[in-house]
Amino acid sequence: MDNSSVAPVMIDNDEHQAKLSATHQKSSKGGWKSAIFIIFVEVGERFAYYGVSANLIMYLTNVLGQPIATAAKNVNVWVGVSSVFPLFGGFVADSYLGRFKTILISSVIYLIGLILLTLSVSVVPLRHRRAVFFTALYILAVGEGGHKPCVQTFAADQFDDDTPEEKKAKSSFFNWWYLGIVFGAASAVLVVIYVQEYVGWAVGFAMPTAAVAVALVVFLIGTFSYRREGPVGSPLTRVAQVFVAAAKKWRVSVARDVWNVCWDDARGGTHEEGGATVRTLARTNQFRFLDKAMIIDDIDASSKTRNYWRLCSVNQVEEVKLLIRLLPIWFSCMIFAIVIAQLSTFFTKQGSTMVRSIGSHFHIPPATLHVSTGLVILITVPIYDRILVPIARNITGLPSGITMLQRMGIGMFLSILTMVVAALVEAHRVSIAKAHGLINSPKATVPMGVWWLLPQYMLSGVSDVFTIIGMQELFYDQMPEKMRSMGAAAYVSTIGGGSFLSSIVITIVQAISSRYGSKWLGDNLNSAHLDYFYWVLAGLSTINLVFYIWAAKGFVYKKVEGDNPLEDKELSLQG
Repeated sequence: MDNSSVAPVMIDNDEHQAKLSATHQKSSKGGWKSAIFIIFVEVGERFAYYGVSANLIMYLTNVLGQPIATAAKNVNVWVGVSSVFPLFGGFVADSYLGRFKTILISSVIYLIGLILLTLSVSVVPLRHRRAVFFTALYILAVGEGGHKPCVQTFAADQFDDDTPEEKKAKSSFFNWWYLGIVFGAASAVLVVIYVQEYVGWAVGFAMPTAAVAVALVVFLIGTFSYRREGPVGSPLTRVAQVFVAAAKKWRVSVARDVWNVCWDDARGGTHEEGGATVRTLARTNQFRFLDKAMIIDDIDASSKTRNYWRLCSVNQVEEVKLLIRLLPIWFSCMIFAIVIAQLSTFFTKQGSTMVRSIGSHFHIPPATLHVSTGLVILITVPIYDRILVPIARNITGLPSGITMLQRMGIGMFLSILTMVVAALVEAHRVSIAKAHGLINSPKATVPMGVWWLLPQYMLSGVSDVFTIIGMQELFYDQMPEKMRSMGAAAYVSTIGGGSFLSSIVITIVQAISSRYGSKWLGDNLNSAHLDYFYWVLAGLSTINLVFYIWAAKGFVYKKVEGDNPLEDKELSLQG
């Protein structure tokens, strides 16, 4: 091995990544001008997704004639698969295709699925309708797999972290991004579902199809203005290399000096890796057992070529540490998502038993109250971004006002209040049912206005503004740069994981409550104890918040070599 190979700085010439090119094309038009085109894609996709999913159970039961239980299982499985596929799509984008190509291909797949879905409810013969319909649904799930992890990440990529103005704009971007998602979802709930019920399913599915087609055209218009990050090889291989190298050197002593570690760069703020400009991460004291992977021992120094399964760079090791730090936060977010899962299940069931009339002739569907959550988000996001953040910024000096973890913690606290309010309202509803002798009349309407449910829906909306948007920003900002698509997929998986965990909690509650009395979640809500179930979720959310605070206090934000501590104040957790 020549002298350069044992010098303090080692140059990474990883051949298996050299064949994968990456470009960093800066748009002269600025981050927002490019991001607007991409936001249209997300709004169109959200409009389409909720246009299909929000009323899917009605089509399965009323048109395809499936039993309610079977239809509910089919909906849950489809939603679950749609939440799992983004993990695969994010991996493909980061490793092979890049985000732009993945978005383009997945959008085309999504459009094909919607066209097939529209044809299945119109021109396809009834005997073949079920097979074609479900085929179309799972084509949509594949499209979701490439779309969800990449679109938001690709839009955020348009903002340059090395430019103070654009870094500040990126934090604001996540607020307005979520606003666009809510607008697309709320529009679908208000418009598409009505059309499906009162005009026809063909027209109802054709509207989301048209929305995605228009969004795809808008996305292509901005093609030449986008800043793109190309694929740089499998990030999972890089992760595995760190653990293997650390295990091989378990007897090596970890030193904090800089002269016996592999830097792979000139130790500036950025370096070239696989043809792409990558920010160089600073060393941290957490998980120091992994630092063994970066130490140059006698075997490494005497070797003519570098063994990447024995010697990893500082950057590579610090990237793995980032992933480990995010794991407990990711788990806490799944527990938080259990509360979100109640909106489309038991909240709706509560509303179905209450007075829903407006005037003497019009009755609103119980699921319509979901719109109130969206409206609260539409109102709260601008207030948060334009009023609360500037006030907090003056107090803390942070560009985002408060840290991402603080923002998420506030939302988790609000989710506890959501379940407490829901439990109190449900107890009041049951008391009114008892007072009117309706305990044994499950189909009777309890003389209590459905508007009593608005506080729990509204609290859920405010909670989303803090936790969901904070989660999106955290999983983008703190993931390794080569794994940001998978970071978005990890965020999506928390929502799906929350739905699965909700089902598990329901099963456990039903099993325990039936052993010591009647089931808390029986078909007759008037004689059941749904309020007890809500208290259980409030308690579970409280335990989760305590765990989250513990994890957040030990969280170390990503820091780049050469950053100015005064400019990077946000990298320290404030309380």
